[in-house]
Amino acid sequence: MKILFLTPYPRGVAPSQRFRFEQYYTLLKEKGVPFEIQSFLNYEDWKILYINKYAFLKVLSVVKGFIKRFFILFRIKQFDYIFIHREASPIGPPILEWLIVKVFSKKIVYDFDDAIWIPNVSDENKIISKLKWYSKVSLICSWSYKVSCGNSYLASFASQYNSNILINPTTIDTENLHNPSLFGDNNDLHKAFNSKLSENQTVIGWTGTHTTMKYLKIVLPVIQRLHNELDFRFLIISNKAPTFKLEFMEYIPWNLKTEINDLLSIDIGIMPLAADKWSEGKCGFKILQYMSLEKVAVASPVGINSSIISNGVNGYICKNNDEWYVTLKKLINDTDLRKNTGAEGRKTVLNYYSVKSNQDNFLSLFE
Repeated sequence: MKILFLTPYPRGVAPSQRFRFEQYYTLLKEKGVPFEIQSFLNYEDWKILYINKYAFLKVLSVVKGFIKRFFILFRIKQFDYIFIHREASPIGPPILEWLIVKVFSKKIVYDFDDAIWIPNVSDENKIISKLKWYSKVSLICSWSYKVSCGNSYLASFASQYNSNILINPTTIDTENLHNPSLFGDNNDLHKAFNSKLSENQTVIGWTGTHTTMKYLKIVLPVIQRLHNELDFRFLIISNKAPTFKLEFMEYIPWNLKTEINDLLSIDIGIMPLAADKWSEGKCGFKILQYMSLEKVAVASPVGINSSIISNGVNGYICKNNDEWYVTLKKLINDTDLRKNTGAEGRKTVLNYYSVKSNQDNFLSLFE
């Protein structure tokens, strides 16, 4: 058996890739399963993707990506399974997927962790929005050998077109990465932030890409109201600085080398979401990160969040601003409650959302 991974982005830069399948590469090597990886964008092209300029270079990067995909077709017969994350190409109809299945008779394992059949394009890349082919998701599902979905909402969509559906959750490497015992206060940004904290000052934190930062608007009024009453800091970890400012807010640029230390600065991790169809496809990655590091997670009851969190046991679900206010205030004031809830959260991740607990499920995609 040999697997070809066709990915949108280069290795190690996209959370969806890192935590859905890249962290299983070691497992495949241990099992003696050969595989190759081909990303549509290279690292240099990925770096300009979310910059609001470089239109010509972005077009050129797409052309280069298609050329790479074209030439891999000449070697496609070497592989038994073609694992496609989200899509083989970011624009246009699913010609590559059609060729792989209909011409070369290869088995596609199709993986997605967002409601990608719903239009949702970043402001920086609106120029290509009309070239996106959202209807191709259903076609690729229908052609695939198996479909790997991040939650039941996505699986429900895929099951309209394919009966061979597997819920493959986004998972956390709780042994080698999200393991509090492995990390200490050993990076400058982490130290600089902690030096700004007064003694026993609580930190409410959020982490995510800039494309999901819009959801923070849901809770900002609550955060501001709480700060009028209580002493705490608000930490944002992202690939871009927020466009809004609060006097008690700190921003740390996301960094692969320091991401765990930076997350460990957080006492209360939040994941607000809007109640819409796109958000229903979210797979709870933020709360899984918080919980894996024994940080209490507080989230909106959208998507998989309510399945991961048992309210008041391993985290908290907040349906409206009043619940956000009451819950956050209670947690800011109660260190023991945060500690106990965080410990229960890590147990949940270890049992149901860790690489180790999900490895057999992942390997079954290739049976």
